[in-house]
Amino acid sequence: MSELPVLARLRKEVENLKRELTVELPRELERARAHGDLSENAEWAMAKQRQEFLRARVSNLEARVAELSRLDLKSIPADSVGLGSRVELEDLDEGNLVAYEIVVPEEVDGAQNRISLSSPLGRALLGKSEGDEIDVKTPKGARSYLLRRLSTIHALLEASGSEGRGR
Repeated sequence: MSELPVLARLRKEVENLKRELTVELPRELERARAHGDLSENAEWAMAKQRQEFLRARVSNLEARVAELSRLDLKSIPADSVGLGSRVELEDLDEGNLVAYEIVVPEEVDGAQNRISLSSPLGRALLGKSEGDEIDVKTPKGARSYLLRRLSTIHALLEASGSEGRGR
């Protein structure tokens, strides 16, 4: 079965950070070392801090990639809201239609209505199907929605012809 599309982006980020860590940063450290006394060398100190940050970031990203790679997409429901779903909701209080995509935390973007399952609305939507009413407590108060349209990750991957690496 396919894998989450975010994995390709995370793997690319790891690759880029490793290149910086093993190619670009050693050059910076060598240039800074050429300036002499390392105890008072701001360039050296900054490069060493960057090196520590990059090592930690690579470690965190590799762990996250491993975690997300183990996710069996078959375990995500094909007929109700789950990770990767796109939903169209009718706000029953205001009558507006609004669309959301349920994503992993690395992809959350409020401006693009990309929410995680751990958000109040994401938790309320989990397991719901088309036609279900959803009541959710948000920072702006209680809201009621009607789930008008649902596309699960399975339908979206099939429609895009996405062929991720098998699991």
